[in-house]
Amino acid sequence: MSNADSIVASSKAEPIAEKQTKHRWVVMGLIFCIWAIACADRANFGIALPYLKKEYHITNTEAGLIVSLFSFAYGFVQIPVGLLYKRLSEKTTGLLFSVFMILTSVFTGLMGTTSSVFLLMAYRVGLGLSEGPLGIGCTNVINRWFPAKEKGTATGLWIAASKLGPLIVPSVCIIVIQLWGWREIFYVFAVPGILLAVVWMFFVTNSPGENRFCSPAERRYIADETTVGNGGKPLSRARMTPMPKLDAINRTKRVPQLETIRQVFGSWNIFGIALGYGCMIGISNIFISWIPTYLVTVKGFTSVKMGFLASAPFIGAVTGNMLGGIISDRLLGGRRKPMMMLGALGTMIMTFLLVDAPDSVAYLGIALMLAGLMLGVGFAGYSAYPMGLATKATYPTAFGIVNSVGQIGGACAPLAVGLLLDNYSWTAVFLYMVGTATLCLLLLLSVVEPIAEETRSATSK
Repeated sequence: MSNADSIVASSKAEPIAEKQTKHRWVVMGLIFCIWAIACADRANFGIALPYLKKEYHITNTEAGLIVSLFSFAYGFVQIPVGLLYKRLSEKTTGLLFSVFMILTSVFTGLMGTTSSVFLLMAYRVGLGLSEGPLGIGCTNVINRWFPAKEKGTATGLWIAASKLGPLIVPSVCIIVIQLWGWREIFYVFAVPGILLAVVWMFFVTNSPGENRFCSPAERRYIADETTVGNGGKPLSRARMTPMPKLDAINRTKRVPQLETIRQVFGSWNIFGIALGYGCMIGISNIFISWIPTYLVTVKGFTSVKMGFLASAPFIGAVTGNMLGGIISDRLLGGRRKPMMMLGALGTMIMTFLLVDAPDSVAYLGIALMLAGLMLGVGFAGYSAYPMGLATKATYPTAFGIVNSVGQIGGACAPLAVGLLLDNYSWTAVFLYMVGTATLCLLLLLSVVEPIAEETRSATSK
């Protein structure tokens, strides 16, 4: 049968006006809600920290260690879980995701029952080990459920959810503390995750091929491997609109896709991005865990003002996350590095402006919001970047490395803040953040913007 005959036959076999469902956005909605709750589960500790320090007589260094234990445990499981996702069947990985979501909620609730510093540390480790697999699970589902031209936007929404959690945490925590106490914070945040885990099991599968809510037309749309050029027009990655000046700075290059685990582990591009990610996660962790303490102990703000200002970085970050993904997809033709570099440079400038900041709610609110915006604008790129470098089979491992190194690097930041405060001052803390952002920018300059090798044949013909 000729190609023309096969096309005619296939058109007769399928309805001409086949309805394309949009179940991928239902999946994205659940990912958004689940990840927002999961990140709220880790962020609520920062609001409770002043009360914990008072009740258990914890030093700044000890407090920093407790905060960091979560990230160390979170980072530790990333590579093993990435390898596990690669080996397990799609049905098994979907069930595993729900199990880890439930465990995350359980350890969140246990934080409220603690009676010693040792148990506090143990539950933080348990929370990190439970929540660690959720990040890989979310990005793995995004990679399988969205076409190339929507992956940056979807990843931006996922990252925005990570900042929405900390955004709502201060206000909710202050209300809970005033009604009941600091322990009840953890009980309140434990409930939504369990409910969402049950919903996930009914509506989401690891890929669209086995999902009864996803039509064949939507599955074909998802399988489309084109990206988006300037003006939102679909273009193949190989025919991406040239931007000579940007690509020279960006180091846009043709590189082979990482098809094996050995290639993934041998890629400086993956590890360079991972180290840069660790720098930015470290700054984000400081905003989550230490800024509330700074606002109360140094600036002397009441709980209401503290709650508003502690939320300010994450108001900016939510906006930055969504803008970064959309701009990367629609204006930059799938290029990820430019927004990451802009984020590192902007964060470096804004954290410098927080050094010896005046006791002004307006100044601090604007400065913290802009710092969050700059921090957030590049975050989606760290998750989307490996999607353009690795295959779908090796992506969980590639992102596992990025997230593992990133989280372990980020875990050092809260501990470093505790040490700096016990020996120096908050000026040293903000200068540490400036230096971390600068290091991130240098690391980003050392990696390339990948164009998958298999797509290049079209340009060479």
